[in-house]
Amino acid sequence: MHPKVILQTNFTELKLIKRGKVRDIYEIGEYLLIVSTDRISAFDVIMNQGIPYKGIILTKISEFWFNFVQDIIPNHLITTKVEEFPAECKPYSDDLRGRSMLVKKTEVIPIESVVRGYITGSGMIDYQATGSICGIKLPPGLVESEKLSEPIFTPATKEELGAHDQNISEEEAKKVVGDDVISFIKEKTIALYRKAYEYALKKGIIIADTKMEFGKYNGEIILIDELLTPDSSRFWPADKYQKGRVQESFDKQFLRNYLISINFNRKPPAPDLPDEIIYKTTEKYLEALAKLTGQKI
Repeated sequence: MHPKVILQTNFTELKLIKRGKVRDIYEIGEYLLIVSTDRISAFDVIMNQGIPYKGIILTKISEFWFNFVQDIIPNHLITTKVEEFPAECKPYSDDLRGRSMLVKKTEVIPIESVVRGYITGSGMIDYQATGSICGIKLPPGLVESEKLSEPIFTPATKEELGAHDQNISEEEAKKVVGDDVISFIKEKTIALYRKAYEYALKKGIIIADTKMEFGKYNGEIILIDELLTPDSSRFWPADKYQKGRVQESFDKQFLRNYLISINFNRKPPAPDLPDEIIYKTTEKYLEALAKLTGQKI
């Protein structure tokens, strides 16, 4: 039996405040309800088909990490148990179960906090052009997927749906949200990455890079959004890692590679995905969940 794939939610009795690439966000009094759908995007284009189980996997992985790193920084998660959600959510329990988080409402800090432990993706493109990533000078001669001597903080702008987040320097980020905020989230982002990296490596996964989001709650900066999922991170199988080439992955890179192979122009409309690509993507997400958390669906 195939799982129900949810591409979009329409909970008419709840107040929808935002639809992102993957999440539908509702406001319920002093809380937000974040629902992870099975949508998948690549190159900032949302695909026509969903990935079975994806929203559930993202929610389980985020919940695992939020608990794992709460000694470093508090986060916005209140509960993922639908039985504990406000009463007005009850009519939608079947669709919410497993794929939603009730969270604190925060003032979002409009910077993507990206940390890179390896050089790949847009970082590699910047490096090849300038010898730097986000203004950080790197040694000459680095090759694709090479490990950096230290993880680096490479912030990006947080753009509206459909626009590409732009890599910026730490100095530019400070102009957006201030020196103190950037210094704080930089320190936390790198600390979170280091702790997660060491743990994941023991489970056979290299976290090459990831992006995090922060918000202010009662004057305190806390961790929000999702955390260290296959959507927000590059996860590589440690036993197959080899610098100098593009790595196999447990994340969206598999889908990106397929789209590159068919010369997708990176603009809507998205092409229809073959069943094989959909199911292989599900397999990769399920494998990441099992390896990292020991959980199965």
